[in-house]
Amino acid sequence: MKTIHIDFTDLGDYEDFYAQLKEKITLPEFFGDNLDALTDFITGFAELPLHLEFVNMSVDQLETFEDLLLTLEDTEEETEGFTFAYFLEQYEDEEGEGEGEENKEK
Repeated sequence: MKTIHIDFTDLGDYEDFYAQLKEKITLPEFFGDNLDALTDFITGFAELPLHLEFVNMSVDQLETFEDLLLTLEDTEEETEGFTFAYFLEQYEDEEGEGEGEENKEK
């Protein structure tokens, strides 16, 4: 299975997203930078199986890219061989432990 990682660390908008996507995967010349084109690509042109993974998303980006996330979740449900996941960036707390890590007694 091919996995494509999109790092959201420096993504501010959809233009940034599509630019990074085009660096990671070869899209048809007629690909339009919109959600319909992305769905059409995944369901009709992408070599499956394919896993698309977004990393380092901020809480603000969840709202900015909400339509993208919902579209990919729907596409995942409807397309055999396509999976999708996203992960929020982690922050260091005062004790230097990453958010979501278990506290281990020493």
